[in-house]
Amino acid sequence: MALVVNPVKVPDADAVVARARLRAALAGAPPPLRFDTTVDDPGTGQARDALATGADVVLACGGDGTVTACARALAGSDAALAVLPRGTGNLLARNLGVPLDTDGALDVAFGPARRRVDVLDAGDRQFLVMAGVGFDAALVRETDEEAKGRFGWLAYVLAAGRALRSASRRRFHVTVDGVHTVRAAAVGALVGNVGTLRGGMTLFPDARPDDGLLDVLVFAPRGATQWLSVAWHGLRGRAHRSPHAQTLRGREVRIVLDDPLPVEFDGDHVGEVTELTVRVRPRALRLCAPPPGARPEVSPRPWGPGILPHPALGPEVARVTPPEQQRRSG
Repeated sequence: MALVVNPVKVPDADAVVARARLRAALAGAPPPLRFDTTVDDPGTGQARDALATGADVVLACGGDGTVTACARALAGSDAALAVLPRGTGNLLARNLGVPLDTDGALDVAFGPARRRVDVLDAGDRQFLVMAGVGFDAALVRETDEEAKGRFGWLAYVLAAGRALRSASRRRFHVTVDGVHTVRAAAVGALVGNVGTLRGGMTLFPDARPDDGLLDVLVFAPRGATQWLSVAWHGLRGRAHRSPHAQTLRGREVRIVLDDPLPVEFDGDHVGEVTELTVRVRPRALRLCAPPPGARPEVSPRPWGPGILPHPALGPEVARVTPPEQQRRSG
């Protein structure tokens, strides 16, 4: 096993790695190496380096962005991705039943349960959860990182007013599998691999991460009343039944816009587009996750809640220094 750690999202990284080291020692496995992400590389290069060391499991410690970056390196390989969720949304973990606490996530990572999930491909960008064009991406763009750290997913609610001011209706031309087409003046479109978003809002109740299908929602509310209607349907898991939204399913989605709109992938705003094509790579990623509907088994733990493993139980935590730091220190 190797750990790819986002030190911004995981301020107690040393303690987390110490726990993982102890778990490996108890299992008779080699101590996992640690690879830290950087501003320039949020995890893809580190996951590739982990594969080069022979790691059969790469544990992504961070938010959805870290998880997605690692998945880009692991997709199509025999290595498994494990998740230690420390972000604001933790959407993949929530949708797949991975515990949000450190010990619970380590139980899954070191346990036997594996499943294969789809990877979504948008040209040179691969992702796992959802892409958004329009309002959703504007919401991500307007949400302050410091506010996310202080308030969690409520930070998105605080940013909603700013996003709404830029959410004017634009012409969307959405085609699924080259056949099913929606032409609408809308404020946004979402392409998802799972169903539940931030704050527990369910947009795609029938979405499955391993069904080889994309779920698409085009939403076009006008005024406060219709926005509240869309939100109410979403909170009840019935966004697809909203009179102000249309849903489609398929293996390839093409979105064409008359004007550029912001776009986000798995919670990361990456700029603006006038066209977006998303395809599904069925079951391309091996993942450490409990089977659908199952509760993960809890392995014995030699420490109590909040108690760190004693240093005498293992050598100093291994860390891999990024090459650029090695050059600066050398």
